[in-house]
Amino acid sequence: MRIALYARVSTSRQAQAQTIEQQLERLRTHIASQGEGVDEHAIFRDAGYSGASLSRPGLDQLRDRAALAEFDRVVVTAPDRLAHKYVHQVLLMEELHGHGCAVEFLERPLTQDPHDQLLLQIRGAVAEYERTLICDRMRRGRLTHLRAGQLLPWSRAPFGYRLDPEHPRDPACLQLDPAAAVVVREMVAWYLEPAATVHSIALRLTRAGILTPTGKPRWNVASVRGILKNPAYTGTAYGNRTRIVPATQRKSALLPVGPGVSSRYRPREEWIGVPVPPVISQEVFDRVQEKLARNQQCSARNNTHFPYLLRAMVSCGHCRLGTTARTMMPSGQSYYVCQGRSNALRVAQGQRCTARYIPGRALDALVWQDLCTLLLEPDHLASALRRAHGGHWLPQELQARQATLQHALTYLDTSQQRLLDAYLASVLTLPVFDRKRHCSTP
Repeated sequence: MRIALYARVSTSRQAQAQTIEQQLERLRTHIASQGEGVDEHAIFRDAGYSGASLSRPGLDQLRDRAALAEFDRVVVTAPDRLAHKYVHQVLLMEELHGHGCAVEFLERPLTQDPHDQLLLQIRGAVAEYERTLICDRMRRGRLTHLRAGQLLPWSRAPFGYRLDPEHPRDPACLQLDPAAAVVVREMVAWYLEPAATVHSIALRLTRAGILTPTGKPRWNVASVRGILKNPAYTGTAYGNRTRIVPATQRKSALLPVGPGVSSRYRPREEWIGVPVPPVISQEVFDRVQEKLARNQQCSARNNTHFPYLLRAMVSCGHCRLGTTARTMMPSGQSYYVCQGRSNALRVAQGQRCTARYIPGRALDALVWQDLCTLLLEPDHLASALRRAHGGHWLPQELQARQATLQHALTYLDTSQQRLLDAYLASVLTLPVFDRKRHCSTP
């Protein structure tokens, strides 16, 4: 019998403690007691991955190879090692069973008995409850240690600081990185020069050959701005600054929102300060913040001197990025320009967009005419809604994918009907019919 083993731990600390090897040793002993062996290529590990997510490299490899009918049985120590949530457990078990691969747990053996299935549901719900409870206790514990000044609010030190490898979260062990701290002071001094911008500082650092906080040769605007806005350099690192909220904006109308969540600042009174070694004074930091706010108000994206009907609403049809509005002087011609044409990172990577400028007045007039037509002739709006519900508004790539899925579903329905007709005609026996029906179920 072809057997696969799966083991998982949630944190890197557990991985370092060899808990995965302990799980695998138990699994190997169990398989050996049955007089069987396991190929090393059939052992799948996920070290440092949470069981609340199905996005795990080891699990993905196991599912891919099981889909090729390479295994007859998968052995795991417990259901919560496979997944925390009961819904995920059922999904994985049904998928593996559909590929002819049985799932076996050492600690909690299960059968098709209704009592065992009920027990699996209860244990899955309890595991999910325990995970939520542990997360809440850890959050409250972190806040308590932050208020006591015994815990740093970050696990990776900002540029200019150095953590103690033995005590990475202890504020008393935090030290300044002399070379990086000098760079931070230079960046602040450069930015306070009259004509300096965040982009000019990024170019200056790159040309000087100074590596970024992640060790890369090229600085970008976001990294520089993050350093200039970090209050930790004044001697106080703040925890509990942000909270997770559902995402409400996207970079382009043709791109998804992303992970679906975003960070928002909490009210200032909820921040928890932890003393750290200062790099710059509070007075200098305040001057930097004033200039950042002033430059942001005067930036091109906030310039409302020229009216644009579709400001921040036009996306490039070539690379799907958002566009910026621009008016050429002295001609006064307005255009919508793809951000991919001037984005420094895309230019450095050789991915500069080559889309042409979109005439602003012509596009504004066309869209305004369509809006007036919709308001004056409601029948067009009803027709557009019917097309949207039918999926006709989707880009060609998504329409092709939708058509492929629809064709696959039609094929599966036809296959299921043929199997049923064969069984009713006594061509197939009931066990064969059940096995083929489960194998053809999506």
